Amino acid sequence: MFIQTESTPNPATLKFLPGREVMGDGAVADFPSAEQAHRSPLAKALFTIPEVSRVFFGSDFISVTKRDGDWKHLKPAILGAVMEHFTQGLPLLEGGADEAEETFSDEDSEVVAQIKELIETRVRPAVAQDGGDIIFKAFDGSSGVVSLQLQGSCAGCPSSTMTLKNGIENMLRHYVPEVTAVESV
Repeated sequence: MFIQTESTPNPATLKFLPGREVMGDGAVADFPSAEQAHRSPLAKALFTIPEVSRVFFGSDFISVTKRDGDWKHLKPAILGAVMEHFTQGLPLLEGGADEAEETFSDEDSEVVAQIKELIETRVRPAVAQDGGDIIFKAFDGSSGVVSLQLQGSCAGCPSSTMTLKNGIENMLRHYVPEVTAVESV
């Protein structure tokens, strides 16, 4: 098994490409701490590496965020854990998926459908290339504020605020006049 690595805009996150499907199309799993990794044998194994602070599974990649340390010292342990997991044929996730709850009023359902379509077709593919994901969480029709959750390498990335404000907010405001602002939750 050959696992490639790619840097991301977040210097604390490295993207690992095992050359096979990880979660599949459109599916993601984010583990911001070891305590939340209980349903994934691979995430649990990665959190046994002391400097690992976050694990994210995308369609065909794994993003790992470090607390501290040098990647040249961490990569061998991470590569070993990923390789061992896949060669043993262990499941990626055990038990049911945690469903994220979205909030918006019924009157705003058409606007929310437009927002979700734009995020799905224009934002998520670009964010996934950087080792992360973005999830719609809420829309407040009275204020026009869209709440989004950043995952993977995007969570805590120095450029995430610029991406949200200059990229995503401007695009949503252009295509959906009801949107006035975008915030991260």
